[in-house]
Amino acid sequence: MWIALSGHFDPFLLSLGLLSAATVTLVSHRMGIIDAEGQPLGLIPGLLRYAPWLAKEMVRACIDVAWRITRPSLPIQPTIIRVPANQQTVPGRVSFANSITLTPGTISLDVLEKEIEVHALTTESAADLKSGEMGKRVEHLESG
Repeated sequence: MWIALSGHFDPFLLSLGLLSAATVTLVSHRMGIIDAEGQPLGLIPGLLRYAPWLAKEMVRACIDVAWRITRPSLPIQPTIIRVPANQQTVPGRVSFANSITLTPGTISLDVLEKEIEVHALTTESAADLKSGEMGKRVEHLESG
């Protein structure tokens, strides 16, 4: 996050940051203060597959919302739906809810035990969520 916001891409600073992060992670692990949810290294391969897909979906939804704003003839039918949340853990459900909110045109209103209540700007975006693809991808991310 600091790298993106600071604009400092000096190799020396980047290597110091990487060394500092690795040292803190190693010391914390040896002290036993990081649990399985606090150090989800097993999720990295799944995250490398999920993040580009989510970025693509965000861009696609952003274009759709911008198109609808600039073309008043295109329909906007706000709706509230409940989407099944089949993730096995709380972090999995939270990741799913955050992914929904990060996608323009949809926002998570409430995270329940097995569902997420969502406000969708259009019936198409609601149908995309109900198709379950995003939920399944988060389930795969959750399982590593």
